[in-house]
Amino acid sequence: MKNKKITRKITQGMYVLTTKGGGCMVDAVSQISATDNPLIAVAVMKNNYTHDLMKKNNSFALSVLGLDVNVDIIKTFGLNSMRDINKFENIPTNEIMDLPIIEDSLGYMICEKIDAISNETHTLFIGRLIEADVYKEEPAMSYNYYQEHKDELLKIKTENGKTTWVCTICGYIYYGDTLPENYQCPVCGVGPEMFEKK
Repeated sequence: MKNKKITRKITQGMYVLTTKGGGCMVDAVSQISATDNPLIAVAVMKNNYTHDLMKKNNSFALSVLGLDVNVDIIKTFGLNSMRDINKFENIPTNEIMDLPIIEDSLGYMICEKIDAISNETHTLFIGRLIEADVYKEEPAMSYNYYQEHKDELLKIKTENGKTTWVCTICGYIYYGDTLPENYQCPVCGVGPEMFEKK
């Protein structure tokens, strides 16, 4: 494969996926039917704690992020695991149909899970839209915008004098002179080819 970064040109948004017990940042979200209650698909990495929650829960929500979203939301839900911290502790949410919705969002979709399709790295969860609302009529943040402005948004800080490798997908920082040959990002699961030396 010559340059996998071309996949960033696929039009996608940035969302906070929530379900009972947790949540994470996602970008692979699609509407896959056009009925009054359309089907919504979201892909979740298998090594993500939220993936385990999605498997056992029957509903999920997607909060749509705008260009002016509080960057603490991206840092909290994109660079941490619920195994380590309570992501909801410092992020204001609204409780709707027993699911946490991000207050600082453009709106939300709540889906009843109806199917799940597994592949090597992700599970595609499919839900039927049962509740939704728009909070703000503003442009949504695209995945491409996030990638182009990630350093500015996340303001990645490194320790002086240490060799640093930064994941170009999620911003995770690894310290060391070299990356192990088969290293995988512990947050988003990508391999060493997606890390940049800083």
